[in-house]
Amino acid sequence: MPIDPREKIVLFIDGANLYATSKAIGVDIDYRRLLTEFNSKAYLLRANYYTALVEDQEYSSIRPLIDWLDYNGYTVVTKPAKEFTDASGRRKIKGNMDIELTVDALEMAPFYDHMVLFSGDGDFTALVAALQRKGKRVTVVSTLTTSTPMISDDLRRQADFFLDVAELAKTVGRPPATRPVPVAGAAAPGTEEE
Repeated sequence: MPIDPREKIVLFIDGANLYATSKAIGVDIDYRRLLTEFNSKAYLLRANYYTALVEDQEYSSIRPLIDWLDYNGYTVVTKPAKEFTDASGRRKIKGNMDIELTVDALEMAPFYDHMVLFSGDGDFTALVAALQRKGKRVTVVSTLTTSTPMISDDLRRQADFFLDVAELAKTVGRPPATRPVPVAGAAAPGTEEE
């Protein structure tokens, strides 16, 4: 992994995107090992996890994960998901955290050297370019191992480094069957990204 041990690094995790990526390659992310992995590479300043939540549900499958992350070294940033009915009458849930992640990354920029962005969303290409203009290095974490790549080509080209989740999963992943507690992942079923 191309991280200089003298760097201050931050992790910015697009929860819904990382969940979809890890599900597509058939692994679960062990978030405790993820922190350990990046702590061993450099000075880990902050690990932020972003996700939208459906608040009117009695039980949300993501709530146990969010609570665990909040108590175990992550800064969790949430907002209520928006519910709507599409043109064909189907109930849809939409929760996009791109703006929140972008604002936080730019506000924190004076305090870190290297951002590790867990997302393949091409909307982040402008953020990566803006951080690079401020002298920051950016690693993007997503995957190319699926039949359809989970990362925007523009984002991958803009990043200083690309790390495939399939490669990272060798140290921080586990097969879904070994999951200790049933946790659906980073997004409520049916959550859409813009």
